[in-house]
Amino acid sequence: MATANHNLSNYDKTTIPNAKDFRFGIVVSEWNDKFTNGLFKGAYDALIDCGAQPENIIKWDVPGSFELIYGSKKMIEQNVDVVIAIGCVIQGETKHFDFVCEGVTQGIKDLNVTSNTPVIFCLLTDNNEQQSIDRSGGKHGNKGTEAAIAAIKMAELSKR
Repeated sequence: MATANHNLSNYDKTTIPNAKDFRFGIVVSEWNDKFTNGLFKGAYDALIDCGAQPENIIKWDVPGSFELIYGSKKMIEQNVDVVIAIGCVIQGETKHFDFVCEGVTQGIKDLNVTSNTPVIFCLLTDNNEQQSIDRSGGKHGNKGTEAAIAAIKMAELSKR
């Protein structure tokens, strides 16, 4: 397991560009909101900790993880420097999990290929609720925090 011995919330601020001059778009799925709200909090707190200004963080909610693609596409039009797409899909009894995870993954990849604005993939694809708890502020930290740090680094890269 990739996160078994790694806390997602640990970062070294000395290796991260100051975020004060960047505009961030965060698109959050309302489905599984007890996890996506935790992911958003981790992302927001890390951005603020790294110098982002609250007025430069735009949050939009979308109904589910599949809608993250369109929400991210529209967020790019808001002249943000980077978008963070936050969602959580938990394995169920049908193939729906596979279709949603594959679709969102490919959709976010396509946005990164076709746009000059980076879109950060922060989609939990867990087998059960405990794994989602562990990665949205639990024993493995917060994947939202990790996504925020990636967003800052990618915003800096896109400005070069």
